[in-house]
Amino acid sequence: MNAATKTIPVNRDVKAELRRQAEELRQQFARHGTLVINVLSSPGAGKTALLEATAKHWAGQRKMAVLVGDLATDRDAQRLAPHCPVEQLTTGGACHLEIPLVKQGLEKLGSDDFDFLFIENVGNLVCPASHDLAEHLRVVLLSVTEGDDKPGKYPKMFRTSQTMVISKLDLLPHVPFSVDAAIEDARLIQPELTTISVCSLNGDGIADWCDYLDECRQSLLSPLWTTDPHSTAQ
Repeated sequence: MNAATKTIPVNRDVKAELRRQAEELRQQFARHGTLVINVLSSPGAGKTALLEATAKHWAGQRKMAVLVGDLATDRDAQRLAPHCPVEQLTTGGACHLEIPLVKQGLEKLGSDDFDFLFIENVGNLVCPASHDLAEHLRVVLLSVTEGDDKPGKYPKMFRTSQTMVISKLDLLPHVPFSVDAAIEDARLIQPELTTISVCSLNGDGIADWCDYLDECRQSLLSPLWTTDPHSTAQ
C-alpha cells in the first residue's frame, strides 16, 4: 500500500526568486551596455547557424559572446568557438534553460564587457517561453521547413517574443511555406512583433538582422530604457 500523501499549500510564488535574480542580472547587463538576446526555436531551425553568421558579419566590429543550451553534447558550442567566446550549458535532460544555469555559464565566460550576449536556448517551442533568462530581447526563429502555421499552434512562444526571424529562406522554392501567412499568424498573437527573414548560409538578411540588433542596443543605452521590456514573458 502506498504511503498517504498530504498537500501543503505554500501560498507564495515559488518562481519569484528566479524572477528577482533575472531582473537583477538584466539591470546589471544594461549598466554595462550589454544587450542580452534569448534565442529560441524548435530543434533544427537554425539558431547556431544564425549566430555563426552574426559573428562573421561583426568580426572585429562588435564584441559578442554566446551561452549555448543543449540537453547533451557541446557540438553547437564547438561550431561557435572559432568565432566568439562561448560556454556550453548542458541541462542533462531538462527541456529549457533557467537562470541558475545561465549564471554558472556567465562565471565561466568571464567578466569581459560584451556588446551582445546571446543565449541559445534548448530547442523547444513550449517550455522555454515560461522562463526569464535576464534577456532584454526574446527572439524566436521559425524555419520555412516547419510550416507557416506554427505561431498559432505555439502561441505563448510568439506572444512572449519581441522578434520573429524566419530562417532558411533558400529552401522556400522547395517547401509549402508562405512568409506573409506566417507573419500574419504571428501578429494575430503579438501585434508588435518585429519580423526579419534570413538565410544564414548565403548571408541574405544578416546585415538587416545585425543592424536591428545594433538599434536595440542603442535603445538599451538610452536613458528612456525601462527594465523588464518583456513583462508578458512571465
